[in-house]
Amino acid sequence: MSFLDDLEDLESAEDFLQYFELDYEPSVVHVNRLHILQRFHDYLQKGKDDMPEHEGALRAVYSKLLDRAYQDFVVSDAQTEKVFKVFSMGEPQSAFVALGDIKV
Repeated sequence: MSFLDDLEDLESAEDFLQYFELDYEPSVVHVNRLHILQRFHDYLQKGKDDMPEHEGALRAVYSKLLDRAYQDFVVSDAQTEKVFKVFSMGEPQSAFVALGDIKV
């Protein structure tokens, strides 16, 4: 099995952190698990063109990026980090629709 095959079997933030043997605080992960995984995904997407081909080096990059994603939420919170669109939408918007524009 290759490194990328191993990743296919991981499901939770805890699974990823344990796979990469990263120390973590369960309470941080419990509150931010989806945010951590999304941030990890975002970091991987940003660096996808510069990923090493050698499996050992690739594993090291993934480990570093996952640790970075986790640390973002150790020192901050989900609302501040705005990983998901819902946190960056701002105030609710309203729009006017004329009655004549409504059709049954």
